[in-house]
Amino acid sequence: MEYLAIHWNIDPAILHIGGFELRWYSLLFVSGFILGWYIMKSFFVREKISTDLLDPMLYMLLICTIVGARLGHCLFYQPDYYLGSWKGFLEIFMPWKGGLASHGGTLALLLGIWWYARKYGPKNDFDFVWVLDHLVIPVSFAACFIRLGNLFNSEIYGGPTNLPWGFVFERNGETVPCHPTQLYEAGTYLLLGCVLMWLYWKKLDKVYRGTFVGIFLTVCFGARFLIEFIKNDQVEFEANMALNMGQLLSIPFVLLGIGFLVYAYTRKLPARAVHPDPAPKAKPETHYARPLK
Repeated sequence: MEYLAIHWNIDPAILHIGGFELRWYSLLFVSGFILGWYIMKSFFVREKISTDLLDPMLYMLLICTIVGARLGHCLFYQPDYYLGSWKGFLEIFMPWKGGLASHGGTLALLLGIWWYARKYGPKNDFDFVWVLDHLVIPVSFAACFIRLGNLFNSEIYGGPTNLPWGFVFERNGETVPCHPTQLYEAGTYLLLGCVLMWLYWKKLDKVYRGTFVGIFLTVCFGARFLIEFIKNDQVEFEANMALNMGQLLSIPFVLLGIGFLVYAYTRKLPARAVHPDPAPKAKPETHYARPLK
């Protein structure tokens, strides 16, 4: 039976120059960080935080995302291969060979943000939760870009479907339409980012610290948990599991998001950075104030 479907056979590489190739995934990955830098700059300017702190934040995010996502894939999905031989172990340090896990990247980001807040926060009037609250907004858009990169790579898609938006991933030898779960996730993250951005610019003074990150973690990983039901297994051992690895790893993040929402509405701290009023300058002494001798 013929189904209405989209035949997808896009070359993952934009161009080839000798042995070098520029891939859509790489372009979208880097674009997400560039867009995030400008979004965070607008937040820092609005809340009077020094923009000199943006560069160390960008470096921290790049390192934590790549290292964490790579280790997450190697340790969560294929530990037998990567820890079972020297060849596999050395490939841990070769992320260009493929294999990044968003859960690992998220864990590494949490650690990196904790370090960043400890180092720069006390002198600049922000804390760990403040950084998380602001950072999850550009992260939503970056995650959307990354899933679009997965689409160009014809990877991480779902099982067969007869829905009219099914994709036939011809580069992988597929002959029937499959769920484009990359687009399901990308659309979720884009919508989430837009909602959080609206809350920030319109309701910042009416929400509490921890609200943004609480919404992000609950919605992002809640959606990921549901979408995994129609996504193909990433590794063989998932075939015998009631819940796959992506779902098991999403549950703690959903619970953490709920925890942040509870924190927000019990502590009721302002979401905006609060700067202490400068100490009043001492009035110069006049001869009227001098004690008589």
